[in-house]
Order: sequence, then C-alpha cells, then structure tokens
Amino acid sequence: MSLLEIDGINSYYGDSHVLFDVSMEVREGEVVALLGRNGAGKSTTLLTAAGVIHPHSGAIRFAGKTITRSPTHEIALLGLQLVPEERRVFGGLTVDENLRLAAFSASSPWPVDRIYEVFPRLAERRRSHGRHLSGGEQQMLTIARALIRNPPLILLDEPFEGLAPAIVQDLLRICDELARQGQTMVIVEQNVHAALKLCQRVYILNNGHMVYHGSSQQLLDDHDTMSRYLGL
Repeated sequence: MSLLEIDGINSYYGDSHVLFDVSMEVREGEVVALLGRNGAGKSTTLLTAAGVIHPHSGAIRFAGKTITRSPTHEIALLGLQLVPEERRVFGGLTVDENLRLAAFSASSPWPVDRIYEVFPRLAERRRSHGRHLSGGEQQMLTIARALIRNPPLILLDEPFEGLAPAIVQDLLRICDELARQGQTMVIVEQNVHAALKLCQRVYILNNGHMVYHGSSQQLLDDHDTMSRYLGL
C-alpha cells in the first residue's frame, strides 16, 4: 500500500524553480533512498512533503489523505515526521526532557524506556543537556524524538553527515533494526553506500528532475548511472 505519494510537484525558493514535476512513491514498510549530488533538490523534496514548503503545483498524499497545502503541524500529527539536517535539539533541555516534549502531542507515543532500549547511549546521557551532547549523540536524539511519536513514516535528511565512522555504523545498525521491525523511512544521504545498505528502492534527483528509479541492487549494478549522477 502506498503511504506517501508525491505526484508531479513543482517547488520554488522565491523566483527560483527548484523541483520540476517530481514524482515518487513510498510504500508501507519499506526504506526508500533519495540520492543525488549537492543542490539536486533532495532536501527540498523532503521539506515539501513535510509541509515546510508548499509546491506551486502537483499533489502530495499521505496515508490516502491529500496534504499538498496542509500546514506542517497538521502533517506531523498525521504521522509524517521529518528529521532535519540541522538536528535542532533543545540545548537547554535534558535528553529526557527533549524526548518527553516530543511525545507530548502524539496520540500513541512509545514509552521513553523503549527509546532507551533502541538508543542505549541516550540512556547513559538522559540527564545531560542537549548542548552538551556530541554531534553523534545529538543525531541519535533527533531520530529518537521522531521515533517516540510512533510515526508511520520518518524522513531522514542527511542523518550521517559529519559523523565519525563508528557513530555512522551505530546509526546504520539502529536504522536497519527499525527497518526490520517495519518502520517506513525515506533517507536522503550523501553517503551513498550507507544509504544503499538500508534501502530497498532508490530515486535519483539531478538539477531538480527525477532521473532514476530502481532497486538498490539495480543501481549498484548500473555503473554508468552511479558515475553520471552520483560521482561514484
């Protein structure tokens, strides 16, 4: 069943046309990677799906409901959670307070203890303020804040950017376990090989145009496309 349908959207930043008739589909229970070079329009696609940017044309449907012009908070309440590239943890709140605040408006949130089972490092730092966490710990907290709301769909924008290899491996393991449990995710990531380890299907954007769709294995076998659009 299609959980997210993006149908021919055109998005702008001011007068700059950024996305051109972009379409993609995310089915329930799968992990989809959205790849492309810097400036291709990947983050803009996620921001448009989450309601941060409204498209000039096209349609977006989530769980069968049209959300094309819906405000961000309504989309979040429906269960589409964006994990932004900037992380945006509350530096003056502890890990525990960040999590409980995120869970406050969710209809059926995870227990905090379940989050700490998934992220044992956060359990160790539960009384630490957000500003005192490492970059990797902040990223874990950002993902955990989305997850505690028990969302049908999580959009991950560059979750591994700027992190040490050991932290990337920890996050990959966590995301892989979530995928095995049936969590639907869309991942935008410059670390192509990390993204391909997680996903079943891949879309590639180039200069705001969708230029490729296939399985992760099909892309790995397509050296010309990997080189042309991803520089690999």
